Amino acid sequence: MIDGNITPEDVFEEFAEEYDRWFEEHRAEYHAELTRVRHLLPCPDPRAIEVGVGSGRFATPLGIKLGLEPSLALARMARRRGIEVIRGRGESIPIRDGACSLVLMVTVICFLDDPVTVFLEVSRILAPQGTFVIGFIEREGGIARKYLHDEGKHRFLSRARFYSSDEVQDLLERTGFCVARVDSRAGFCVVAAEKNR
Repeated sequence: MIDGNITPEDVFEEFAEEYDRWFEEHRAEYHAELTRVRHLLPCPDPRAIEVGVGSGRFATPLGIKLGLEPSLALARMARRRGIEVIRGRGESIPIRDGACSLVLMVTVICFLDDPVTVFLEVSRILAPQGTFVIGFIEREGGIARKYLHDEGKHRFLSRARFYSSDEVQDLLERTGFCVARVDSRAGFCVVAAEKNR
C-alpha cells in the first residue's frame, strides 16, 4: 500500500477513464513511446503477453493479444480493444512455466512494491531465450519531472517510484536476464532482455 490505504490499483480503478483519455490528449508523446517500444520488440506471436496491460493502448497497436491486469475498469477497456485479459498481478501470474515467448511491460515498474518478485515471475513464464521488453519513465529524467507537475498524470505518478536505466538493467541481470538492447532518451527508457537458459 502507498499513501495510507490508497494503492495505485485503487487510483487506476477510480480514474480509469481519465487515465485512458491521456493517450488521446497527448498523442505525440504516446506515439513516440509506442514507436520506441515497437523498435525493440520482437514480432509478437500468440504466446506474447503484456503484464500490466492497462487499457490496451500498447498491446493493441503492437499486436499482442493477451494481457494481465489487476484493474477491472482498465481490463474492460483493454477487452474492448480486442485484448484477452487475465485478471491478476505481476507478483503471481496465473500462467504455466515457460508458456510465453515474449513479455511486454510498459510504465509498470514504477508502481511495483517489489520488482524482483515480478521479474522472477516474468522469467518463470517465459520460454528459454524468451524476450522481456520493459519501457519505463526514468528517475531524474525530463518526463518524470514534467509528468509529476502535469495535472493529468500527477494523480497516478505521485504514487510512483522511478528507477534509473542502470538500476533496471541490474534488476534484470539479478533475475536471470541478459540485457540485449537499451534505448534511453529524453527520460523514457526501453530495455530488451533475453531469459538466460
